[in-house]
Amino acid sequence: MAVTKLSPVPDETPRPSVTAVPRETRARGFALYVGIDEAAAAANGIDLTQIVTALRNLTAELAPGAETYAAVALAPSGSGGRDVDVVRLALQEPSAVARHRTDEDPDSMEGTGVIVDISRKRVVIDDEVAPLTFKEFELIQYLVTHKGQTISRAEIIRSLWRADDVDIPNDRTIDVHVRRLRSKLSRFEDIVRTVRGEGYRFDEHPDVTILFASAPSPDVF
Repeated sequence: MAVTKLSPVPDETPRPSVTAVPRETRARGFALYVGIDEAAAAANGIDLTQIVTALRNLTAELAPGAETYAAVALAPSGSGGRDVDVVRLALQEPSAVARHRTDEDPDSMEGTGVIVDISRKRVVIDDEVAPLTFKEFELIQYLVTHKGQTISRAEIIRSLWRADDVDIPNDRTIDVHVRRLRSKLSRFEDIVRTVRGEGYRFDEHPDVTILFASAPSPDVF
């Protein structure tokens, strides 16, 4: 009787991504950044302290004796951006903070992300210069230099066009300019936020190099 040899079935169970530890070093722990604000936690019938306590209890169950330290990231009321990005900046995650240093030579900053280079009048996305028009650059420059402020369409028109310009836009035209700018920002299009009924704004983002960035203050649980 012929015997058929079966090949082992590959294990398709998804495995968590693990960052390789450099040689001559050893892992001593890890940081888990959780992006959730007080309102979102309350909507789920819980608060941030309860979440932290549950994670600590789980750690104690899985690895008795492991030490834990938790901090909550504070940001000004009304500030935008994804919660997890605000947390990364507030708690000074190196890869997030590095994108906000203003004393670096843009040409030496390798890797992915966005660099708004005011002095050279250009935007670099994932190491490629974005094909922005002059007005599109002026628009993102204005939002970046007014970080955290909601800028109305009327203010954009007053600031970026002269009274004697022949092509002064209206509110709808500004929306078109923003839409074209976002398309050229590609996967980073969400860095230009729409504030419904008010205008547009730019908030801190860990993948964007901005001028004079400052991180919110952390507090400890």
